[in-house]
Amino acid sequence: MKQKDIALIIVIAAVSAIISFIVSGKIFVTPENRSQKVEVVDKISTEFGQPSNKYFNDQSIDPVQPIQVGESNNQSPFNGSDQ
Repeated sequence: MKQKDIALIIVIAAVSAIISFIVSGKIFVTPENRSQKVEVVDKISTEFGQPSNKYFNDQSIDPVQPIQVGESNNQSPFNGSDQ
């Protein structure tokens, strides 16, 4: 390589480094702008209040009661035997 070629490569590398530095400064976030605001979450309490009487009262339907559909009393329906 000639002396001119080496000097040209050094100049091109220096110019591209400067351009890359300027462009990366515009694209990427600076350290001052890295902070982000977040919501503050309320502390979770271990106390649990009484449920509403509108839904939980003596007249409401009990969803855990077994429901029988039909008149079969077969206790093992997947056994294959009909008792």
